[in-house]
Amino acid sequence: METAGEGPGPGAGRPGATGVALTAIGTGAYVVDGRGRIVAVNAAAERLLGRPAAALVGADAHDLLHRSAHGETVPTSQCRMRPAFLAGRPAQNDHDWFEKGDGTLLAIAWSITPYDTGADDTSALVLFHPREAAAEAPGTATSPEGAPDELERLALLAETTTQLTSTLSVDEALHRLVTLVLPRLADWAVIDLISERDEVWRTKVVHFEDGVPVSRRDLEGPMAPVPAESPMPLSRALRGASSTIAGPDTYQGAPDSGIAVEQRKLFEATGMHSAAIAPIRGLRDVLGALTLGRSEQPDAFTTADLTLLEDITRRAGLALDNARLYQRQRKVAETMQRYLLPQLPRVPGLETTSRYLPAPDASHVGGDWYDAFPLGDGDTALVIGDVSGHDLDAAAGMAQLRNVLRSYAWSFRHEPPGRVVERVDRAVLRITDVSMATLVLAVLGTDEEGRWTLSWTNAGHPPPLLVTREGVAGYLTGGGGMLLGTGTGTDRPRADGSTVLPPGSTLVLYTDGLIEAPSHPIDEGLERLRRHAAVLAHRPVEVFADELLRRARPADNDDDVALLVVRVGARPERG
Repeated sequence: METAGEGPGPGAGRPGATGVALTAIGTGAYVVDGRGRIVAVNAAAERLLGRPAAALVGADAHDLLHRSAHGETVPTSQCRMRPAFLAGRPAQNDHDWFEKGDGTLLAIAWSITPYDTGADDTSALVLFHPREAAAEAPGTATSPEGAPDELERLALLAETTTQLTSTLSVDEALHRLVTLVLPRLADWAVIDLISERDEVWRTKVVHFEDGVPVSRRDLEGPMAPVPAESPMPLSRALRGASSTIAGPDTYQGAPDSGIAVEQRKLFEATGMHSAAIAPIRGLRDVLGALTLGRSEQPDAFTTADLTLLEDITRRAGLALDNARLYQRQRKVAETMQRYLLPQLPRVPGLETTSRYLPAPDASHVGGDWYDAFPLGDGDTALVIGDVSGHDLDAAAGMAQLRNVLRSYAWSFRHEPPGRVVERVDRAVLRITDVSMATLVLAVLGTDEEGRWTLSWTNAGHPPPLLVTREGVAGYLTGGGGMLLGTGTGTDRPRADGSTVLPPGSTLVLYTDGLIEAPSHPIDEGLERLRRHAAVLAHRPVEVFADELLRRARPADNDDDVALLVVRVGARPERG
């Protein structure tokens, strides 16, 4: 939900995606939450109402603004906006009054439409302008039946901006785009996209039937290459030329390209009598084209409709550009991480397995990693870590830290883990690009009695979990210390923890994506992990790891997860 800005000046109450949308609207606009309270306004609304944003945001919109023609307070039951607001549907009125900051009345026309702010409750966008201006607004009095008037057009563009800029998924952006234009503007929506290999793919063909969008998979699929000289509307749009209106007759002549053949099939299969086609342009390249088609709606598209269509595709192009950028970043970061994550060593008497699960959101791919490597004399180093940040830089920092840690762990393998991490911490500040990081460095070996032993140090990371063969699970809380990269305490000795591992027990090292979620405290995540690990104690390690990820990872987790699982045998085997 949007909140007010810090000051009362212009711009207060207009942060985030909602702020971007409202700023782009040329008439008065404000957003109300599910309780009818104003959560965001634009500068035009402040000016028309003679009220600063600080006096509007947080107030009940009806109580503050709505008045009768005589300046009297309007009972809520008589509010013309309220039925549409409660039903979550669009509405408009050309004969109403708002009270300005100086007590005078402003005769207005308004339009209200549901609005997604990303909050849990239902919000609405209200657009208004002085009634005198409404009579002169282009298209208001003369628009053909079914065509959006100026207020509806502005509301659609505001909703388009908010919907498309609030996702980093190409598929979700395309789904939202179709939902926005159907059935408001057309009966059919067709999206053709150009891949990074310059191949055209008919990605979506959607028809609005009986109140729901229905995909025509039989009309989707690969398309012929874009011809360089074709004057046909779709070919021109895919080359980035201006938008065009087309009809069945447009493609009845001899086809000049494979695209023209597919377009003729499209018109025949859909029964569209009129179509408007516009390019979807990114910042540098043409990304594709959007076609809106009418088969049931009787009015044909006019040149006046192309302006609105181009405004929509302009916003769609920016959203798709952004989503593709994040998907490329995700792919590079994941490739780097998977390349750097090691093959686990084979150690007699140990069963080891690991998992790396990328974040659902490309922007959260980052610096989680695990490592395991022999130190000689039968000892094995085990590492789990997380470099701060959620981008390609974090993945690169992870690679640097991993290499530094491996080098120091081997060079000073006869020192306790805490001393090794002290050296790593000092190196992080001087020879890496890592800002902050957490990690656990553990050394698994045997004592003189032939028992498995574990010594470790923890630099600000979630504690390791130890599960006995009998299903008793508990966290190894010793050896705690500051995370790496803070620049404080680098000369102080780090603590070490140590324990004997019971035969058949399982050690679990993990990153915070397995236990943290925005809607739950971390203690709840730790307890959930402990209980599920205890239940799975008797499962084979591969099944243990898969099930632990499936069961313990929070549903609303937005981070990547690294997991390292080690199960010790009944007694160490001698090589």
